[in-house]
This record gives sequence, structure tokens and C-alpha cells, in this order.
Amino acid sequence: MQYGIAFTPLVPTIVLWIGLAAIVVISALLLLGRARGAAVRVAALTLILLALANPSFTREEREPLTSVAAVVIDKSPSQNFGERTKETEETQKQLVDRLKQVKGLEVRVVEAGQADGETDGTKLFGALSSALSDVPTDRVAGAFLITDGRVHDIPANVAGLGFNAPVHALITGRKDERDRRIAITAAPRFGIVGQSQRVTFRLDDQGVTGERARVAIRRDGDTLSERTVLSGQTVSIDVDIKHAGPNIVEIEASPLDNELTLVNNRAVVAIDGVRDKLRVLLVSGEPHSGERTWRNLLKSDASIDLVHFTILRPPEKQDGTPINELSLIAFPTRELFQQKIHEFQLIIFDRYARQGVLPIAYFDNIARYVRAGGAVLVSAGPDYASNTSIWRTPLDSVLPAEPVGVSEKPFYAHLSDIGKRHPVTRSLEGSNSEPPKWSRFFRTVETRNITTPPVMTGADGQPLLLLARAGEGRVALLLSDHIWLWARGYEGGGPHLDLLRRTSHWLMKQPDLDEEALKLQSQGKDLVVLRQTMGDAVQPVTVTSPSGKTRELTLSAGEPGLWRATTPADELGLWQATDGTLKALINVGPINPKEFSEVTSTTEMLKPLAQASGGDARRINEGSGIDLPRIVPVRSSAVFRGDGWMGVHMRDASVVRGVGVLPVFAGLIGLLLLLGAFAATWLRESR
Repeated sequence: MQYGIAFTPLVPTIVLWIGLAAIVVISALLLLGRARGAAVRVAALTLILLALANPSFTREEREPLTSVAAVVIDKSPSQNFGERTKETEETQKQLVDRLKQVKGLEVRVVEAGQADGETDGTKLFGALSSALSDVPTDRVAGAFLITDGRVHDIPANVAGLGFNAPVHALITGRKDERDRRIAITAAPRFGIVGQSQRVTFRLDDQGVTGERARVAIRRDGDTLSERTVLSGQTVSIDVDIKHAGPNIVEIEASPLDNELTLVNNRAVVAIDGVRDKLRVLLVSGEPHSGERTWRNLLKSDASIDLVHFTILRPPEKQDGTPINELSLIAFPTRELFQQKIHEFQLIIFDRYARQGVLPIAYFDNIARYVRAGGAVLVSAGPDYASNTSIWRTPLDSVLPAEPVGVSEKPFYAHLSDIGKRHPVTRSLEGSNSEPPKWSRFFRTVETRNITTPPVMTGADGQPLLLLARAGEGRVALLLSDHIWLWARGYEGGGPHLDLLRRTSHWLMKQPDLDEEALKLQSQGKDLVVLRQTMGDAVQPVTVTSPSGKTRELTLSAGEPGLWRATTPADELGLWQATDGTLKALINVGPINPKEFSEVTSTTEMLKPLAQASGGDARRINEGSGIDLPRIVPVRSSAVFRGDGWMGVHMRDASVVRGVGVLPVFAGLIGLLLLLGAFAATWLRESR
């Protein structure tokens, strides 16, 4: 219960101040003039002024509020090293029990720093702020952090805490800990396929000096080299970028005796391989309506260097015009198909027939080029079924179908069962309806002796698009020259850009378009496992986390040919997945995670802030077991630490539950006071 006096003036405050000034002046005049009854008159005037001020006696019923102390438990991955987890659990139990014994103290426990695959570093003060967000600052008694001391969101000063109370850090771990790590100091994000990129790293040893380590360098799991590196030494290595897409480079050092963890002995760099320029040779056998479609497609891609020749005047066309008067460019057959053929990633024959331009020997060169890893796309028209067809050359050894004739029957192109799964044609826009939402074709080349199932079919189920492998290379055969109808928007057109671009990129071995592939993707806090296959079922996938923990995932079917599974990406670093045949790698998070950059425990990071707040940072185990300081409630002090004890700032906060008010000059009491004052003045004046 608390008592007091409150004023609720009946007139503006300025009037009261003027009245007070007038009373002071009148009192001074009366006292200086030694007037009779001066005291009585001053008292009467004062009572009148008090009546205008309207004083009231107050009585408040207050309920004291508890002070609040927060206990933040560091659950970051580094707390799993050594005996830290056990020390943390035991310290938490003892500390919470002791805090609960303090009368008038509320204890809040919050866990922070759990690995989620997104957060880099240990963030304890953010969790502390959230835990006390609904607590007024005048109720905060303090905070206790149970951690290894490696915290990455420490405020710059005490004001950054947001409250005026002590912060105490209870440090797990030992003084004599040692650890080794690989630190990446320079690494590129991209690299040109076929060229090398330089990666620079440093061998860091904590707790020891002058040690040597055996360092292995791997790319996509294959060992490139090994070398001996001295502690503290910086090393640069050149890594060849072998393929487009992520090239995963691992740098792993041999273990240090009695070190805390092997997780940071390995660093990972993901270098995205990009092709400088994809050189494509397009040979059109004659001018026709679809020629522009191919040229527009290839010229629209800035990464493609296109060389295009159209045979306008074949050798058999003799009209008597002198050669020196022709404005045509001679077809450099020897230069293209003998000297520089291996400089092209893709050769396209667009309605090309043998016209004496290319000798038979050059077709043999093209076949060898494919088997050695090159790519050929044949966009066929009636030429493919003629007597001058390129099938009737050594190129037939790599082409997937033999022509037998030409059909002029209109048809809608359909995806075959294989095509619905193949990444080139899967989910092609308009393919899910019947008939498909694209225009018809009016001509197709009939074939036989097909070496690979078609991904698209034409009239009467005849093959329309064939994708085949030959040796190390790839071949595509499009058995209609009416793809230009889609490009021109005839009957609504069709997805010619998607189809032709995917086909070209598949031929040039774009990894995303491989029929059999295992891929890992990081999506927020999850790791997505994707299995691309032409089969009806897939094997379970074993996923290995950066710390070496494994988990087996059963994939579920999504769209045709694509299976997936999701697992929490709760660690930063290199994740691996394998189904026994295929393997995939991905690095989650930064190349140098803060959580594993320095893992030896320390009191030095938190001590400046803790001591500035009146608290302290000290180890809980000096080698003889857990030694937790006494918890002492302190009412008023600037220091909340001492030899063997830590203090909490106990507050006097309270909440008002009820208020009683008794106006002094209201009702009978006020009337009697005023009448008494006037009566006393009258009596004194009447003498």
C-alpha cells in the first residue's frame, strides 16, 4: 500500500502561479507593515489557493512484478565438439535451478544458434533480444549465455543490448584446445570451360605452430594432386574447368593430433563453368522457308558463334556466268570439314543433300568427329529420302534412322512415352492436351531401322524427332522441315524456341539435359535431391552431410522422368548424394563458414561487453569438473560479479491494482476548512 497527494487544478496552472505570487506579495506587505492578523489572512488566502489546486489524498494498491533473467543456450554446431554438449546440459540444469531459488525472479530459457543451412555464424544476442522483447527494460535482471565464446552478433557496446543489466558468459571447452582448418582466401565464382582458374587457400592451425599437413585437391570427387603444406602457409593452385555447370573443388588437409573436429579440415569451392563461345556450323542445302528459323534461333543466343552457309549455286548448276562475275562466296569445305572441324561444338545440316560440294571423305571426317565427342543435328526434308541423301554417305554409321520415303499427310506432333520423360521434350508447352496446342505439320520423312526410340512422333506414329548417342558424341534427327510453321504462328504456332534450343543444348552436352542425372539443389533451409531418369523406378539416395552423418532418402515421382526428395540442410559445407551409380555434390552456405573458422573456445570475445555491463565471462570447467559460480541477487550496484559469484539486478517494478482518492476540498471537509478560514479572519478583524 502506498499513500500520496495528487493535484487536479480547477483552473489553469498559470492562474495558480499568479495567485501564489499575489499571496507572496500580500504576505510580504502584511508582515513588513506589521499588520494585525497577518498570519490569519495569509492562511485564509493559502487555503483558497489550495482549494483551486484541488488536492487529494491517494492510496495505491501495488503488486510487485518479478524481475526477468534470460538464459541463452548456444546450440550451434561448434557446441558439439569435445565435451561441450555435456557441459552445456549440466550447466543449464544447475544454473536454472539456482536462478529459480531467487525470490521474485522469473527465468526464461531460449536456445539459439541451431544450424539451418542459411544462417552463417552463431547469433545469440538476436535470440536474447527476442526472448526479452515483451519485457520492459526496468524488469530485466540480466542474461546468462552458455556458449563456447565464439559468437558472431556481439553488440558494439552496452547500449546495443537494449537494457541496463549484467550479461554473464559461461564458457564451455578447455584452454588447451587445438584445431586445424583450410581457409579459402581467393576463389572465382565462374570459369571458362577448357581453361584453368586459380584458387588460393591457407592452412590455419590453432593451438600449435610449425606443423605440416598433407593437403589433397579434388575436383568433382576425383583427386587432382596432393602436397605438403606448412602451418600458416598460403598456397595457390590452378584447377581446370572441365564442364559447364558447377565444378566442385575440395581442398582437404590431413588431421592434427587431438584436434577438436575434422569438419573444417576441408574447404569447398563451387566454380560455375561457362562456355566462352559455342561455335556452331549451320549448312543449309538450299534457300527455303525454314532456313530463317534456324538462323534467328542461333543468332539470338549471345553465347553462340554462328557460321552459316547456304548452298545457292551447286556445282551441277551451270548457266554460263563467269566465276569472276558471281558475287557468291565459295564454300570453304576443306577448311571447315578437315582443318577446323573440331573447333565446332555442333554441326547442323538443314535440308542438305549431296550435291558434289562435300566429298565423301569429308562425311567420314564428320562421322569420326561425332564419335570423338562432337554433335550433329540433321533437319531433314525430302532431301533426306532422295538418292543424294546424306544417309548414303559414311555418316550413316552415326545417324539413327534410314529414310524410305516422304509422307505429305498432315499431322500433329506428339510426345512419345520416352519423350514425356526426356528432359529435351518433357513438359513442352502445349503437349498435355489432345490434340496438342500447336499447329500441324504437313510433311514427314518415313524411316526404318531405327536405332533409338523417338521422343516425338508424327503421322501414324512415325518417328519425328530422334536423339541418339554415337561413341562420345550425340546426334539429333528431325524428320520434318515444317518446324518453321510453329515459328510463323500458323494455326497458333508452337514452342519451336524451346524445342530447338533444348535439342541444341542437349547435343552440346548441357548437364541439365542429361537423361540420367542426380542433382542437389539448395532451397532455403532445405536440400532438394532430384533424380532425372528414363526408367520406371529409382534407387534410394544416400545423402552425406558435411559432418559425415548419412541419411537415406526414398524419392517420390513428380512429373514424368523426374523424382525428388527433400531433407533439411541443417549444416553448412559440402553435401554429397549417391544412388550407387550417380553422384552429386553441392556446397551449402559460404566457402568459409564463420561457425567453423575458429572453433577453439575463448572468453576473450565476450569479456569486454560482459564486464562493461557489470557481468563477467569465465570458464565453467578448468579441468576439475563443472564449477558454477554462486548466483547472488543485487538491488543496487554497478558491478554484478565477484570471486566465485555472479549477480542479477533485482528490480522494484510493480503494477497498480487499485487506487483510492479523497479530495481535500470537496464536500463537507472542504466547506468547513474554507468557512473556518473566513470565520477566523472575521474574528481577528472584529477585535
